Amino acid sequence: MTTPVPAPAATATPTGTRERLLDTAAPLFYREGVGIGVEALCRAAGVSKRSMYQLFASKDALIAASLDRWAQALRARLFPAADDLRPPRERILDVFERLADASADPDFRGCPFVGTAVEVKDPAHPAAAVARRHKQALTDFFAAEAGRAGAQDPALLAERLTLIYDGASARAVVRAEPLGDLAITTAALLLDTAGVPAAGGEGIHQGAGPAKGFAPPRRPT
Repeated sequence: MTTPVPAPAATATPTGTRERLLDTAAPLFYREGVGIGVEALCRAAGVSKRSMYQLFASKDALIAASLDRWAQALRARLFPAADDLRPPRERILDVFERLADASADPDFRGCPFVGTAVEVKDPAHPAAAVARRHKQALTDFFAAEAGRAGAQDPALLAERLTLIYDGASARAVVRAEPLGDLAITTAALLLDTAGVPAAGGEGIHQGAGPAKGFAPPRRPT
């Protein structure tokens, strides 16, 4: 019989406190918005305001750090791995399949990066910069795959795919309903017109499985 491995005990070290704040901040900001007060955030994390400000220069810095960690974790789940040898078209459509899966989650509230950028308003806010970097990474992924596939204009195609992605995410929230195949088939039609046709009619439903939605990252326990 396998002996269960207990979860690591919480620590009072600066690293442990920082991780606890980030673990707490991500889902709270996504669910309640970045306007949630510092006192409520610290209470939920079980840390003092003094400890928070010793680790983060400001609430804005915590918002940005939380969003940045989320961005890294999401890209690792959203983008097919480098050793995924499917054709570029399938790799692109896999991203839209994962978005469709995420939109079916009752806790889905749209793209956290667009949402945060809208809430903070100021384009100079550090979290807005994180959001721009994440969206650029998505566009860069599409452009690289489109180039490999021989698209007529990979850069333009990538911008259009990003537009579909963001629009589909917003639609799912406004309509309060899953996307189904809508974003996938729309992206597939765009790929067709851009010179990235399907091989033998395949490539729309060959994804690697759900990406666990937009769930904020959590430390393993």
